Amino acid sequence: MKSTNLSLIAGTVALAAVTGFAALTAPGDADATGATAAARLPVERSSLLCPAPGLSELAETTYTSFTPASEGGGEAGTAELKPSVPTTGGAGDDTTAKKDTKEEKKVDSGKPVVSLKEPGKPVTADASGGDAPALVGTATGRLAPGWTTQQTTTVVAGASRGLLGLSCTGPDTDFWFPAASTAKSREDYVHLTNPDDTAAVADIELYGPDGSLKSDVGEGITVPARSSVPVLISTLTNVAADDVTVHVTTRTGRVGAVVRAAGDDMGGDWLTASVDPTGTLVLPGIPADATSVRLVAFAPGEDDADLKVKLLGKTGAISPAGHEDLHVKSNMTAGVDLKDITRGEAGSLLLTPAQSGKATPVVAALRVVRGTGDKQEVAYIPATGPVGAQATVADNRAKGSTLLLTAPGATGTVKVTASAGSGGGERTVKSYTVKGGTTLAVIPQVPAGLKGSYALTVETESGGPVHAARTLALPEDGIPMFTVQTLPDDGGTVEVPAAEQDLSVLDD
Repeated sequence: MKSTNLSLIAGTVALAAVTGFAALTAPGDADATGATAAARLPVERSSLLCPAPGLSELAETTYTSFTPASEGGGEAGTAELKPSVPTTGGAGDDTTAKKDTKEEKKVDSGKPVVSLKEPGKPVTADASGGDAPALVGTATGRLAPGWTTQQTTTVVAGASRGLLGLSCTGPDTDFWFPAASTAKSREDYVHLTNPDDTAAVADIELYGPDGSLKSDVGEGITVPARSSVPVLISTLTNVAADDVTVHVTTRTGRVGAVVRAAGDDMGGDWLTASVDPTGTLVLPGIPADATSVRLVAFAPGEDDADLKVKLLGKTGAISPAGHEDLHVKSNMTAGVDLKDITRGEAGSLLLTPAQSGKATPVVAALRVVRGTGDKQEVAYIPATGPVGAQATVADNRAKGSTLLLTAPGATGTVKVTASAGSGGGERTVKSYTVKGGTTLAVIPQVPAGLKGSYALTVETESGGPVHAARTLALPEDGIPMFTVQTLPDDGGTVEVPAAEQDLSVLDD
């Protein structure tokens, strides 16, 4: 046998070992065309990044980590979130980037803040004060598919007052955040967290109602290895605008990006990225008692977008009076106040092309307010994808959790599993059918004997796509504190093409 054939065989074996997914099949297993069907298999590794939770000494933060139980086996694996490495790097400081991109180095960020040992049961950890660091985490083996961590922070007083919640995000290279602001009444930060062992370099672009807000300060922002950098958006421009779209991209490496939005009168919350630009958008989870809803949209392409706006409620779709249509100019941010659009009935917003066959990609998010006067509280809802095969949200309480399910097209059925509690209890399972064009508000069945908090996992069973969001309401001193998390597909499985065994490579 020639040495080249030995090298080829060794390379094939190595590829299978690295992916962990390749299936070698005999030629007879292929179909008539010689192709074999792709399989969906669980991922073997996933990453999560949680931003620094607060700037207030009054901040109390709970982390809840969870992986759904599955029928498959697999290696035991680990799932840990560790503190990021402290850094003073930021806009305009590229010293660290130049150093770290020349050579790779391993960074040990200390003991885990939260560590998950088994699927099907959440674990929690607490942090107090304003100096809690961002967290960088990895899950492997059977703890990787669907791994999620909820970061919930309560600040009872001061400028940062509010209930701030988010499902910690995975790293990427491109993010869109409509509904941010550079207004004097707002203090919005972009938090950039780098999960890797070499520096990342990111750019932040801002777009207001009149177009791009030029700034050199937002270019080439260094995010050192396994560290996090907060950037105050208003320092990137001298233009004060109520509605701003933030676009984060990376030149090198990848980051997790989220926006912490805070206002003088309405508290604050986290704004996560909108789904990638597309022609039709679903924004699920507007609470029934919302006193104000503001829609912010942005068209990143060369064409203007004309959209139809509909609220999907309990019985069907309605067009908000005076706001049936929305025109979004190319590369300009459009905002419209929909006021108390829900009128006592929970709902979701659906944006579709005004003209059939002409779909201009857009991104969008909602700013939702509950309460009035000095008792207001705000949350943000980005456009999101359907739950798909499976989606999960952690940190649900015995009281205060509401699940909103929306079927924008055909009727769909989903299975909702409430996990065992972090301190004990038995999981419950129930299916729900959501009629096409409606939103169904569900108070989840609390696990029997619940102690602590629990996770909700939503799986598509049949019918059309279903979008979902979870509202967590924790009132404090008459303030209706709340936060909303969307539930897009968690990417716990990936489609892997089968590999066909070909013994002809052994021939001389």
